Amino acid sequence: MTAPAQDRVRGSALAPGWAAVRSRVWLVAVLFALAAIAWWSTGDRMQDMDEGPWTGLGTFGWFVGVWLVMMAAMMLPSVAPTVALYSRMTRDRAPLSPLLFTAGYLVTWGGVGALAFAIAAGGAHVDGGVLAWDRAGRWIAGVTLLVAAAYELTPLKSVCLQKCRSPLGFLLGAWRDGWAGALQMGTKHGAWCVGCCWALMAALFALGVMSIPWMVFVAALIAAEKVLPWRRVATYGTATILLALGVLMLVAPDAIPALTVPANDAMPQMSQMGS
Repeated sequence: MTAPAQDRVRGSALAPGWAAVRSRVWLVAVLFALAAIAWWSTGDRMQDMDEGPWTGLGTFGWFVGVWLVMMAAMMLPSVAPTVALYSRMTRDRAPLSPLLFTAGYLVTWGGVGALAFAIAAGGAHVDGGVLAWDRAGRWIAGVTLLVAAAYELTPLKSVCLQKCRSPLGFLLGAWRDGWAGALQMGTKHGAWCVGCCWALMAALFALGVMSIPWMVFVAALIAAEKVLPWRRVATYGTATILLALGVLMLVAPDAIPALTVPANDAMPQMSQMGS
């Protein structure tokens, strides 16, 4: 099968999700409204906090709370077709089940946020702060972007992305009845999404996790990969963009639009926010 034919077949896997969106407009409207509120809340809480790559994350509780709101803002629009299809397939048509599915999805991403905090906390205290911009921070950020670009073209990325782009196949294979089943399915779908998007989230940390422009940028890349019918165009385009950003980070970070270049003193202390 040729590449264009493969893209058409894979694009058709999105059709059940889009049909569900049309029949569950009210649910999709709720998800988008929640995402809009999350964007507003994120922008309000992160105002003037962007200090570039490896921005300090504040206290654990503060960061995890902000992270969950960020994930709602960034992920709810692209997961809406899957949630709508799940709602359409539930026998009882209970309005709470789709929300539990969504909650399970966000719980998985909450675990990723906790892990990211632990990694950042370790990096901030290794040898006096290895992630400081004037030490290894710039180079680690550049390499992170290059690794994210390479991951876009790996078989694992392809498998995980296909799960995200085939909501009917996922739901049929993972179906569980009841409210507990809704939560479990949402958690499992979130795990596939993490497999698909972890490198893009790592890229967000490398560009500035407290930066609203970079949040919007990464969210747009995620949505394009999940919902556009031209999967190869989206993944290769994303890989190219990340590759270019990685090279610029290493050789000319000042040329990257919207990037806050940290002062050449030290990485921001993690206790500075949320205290």
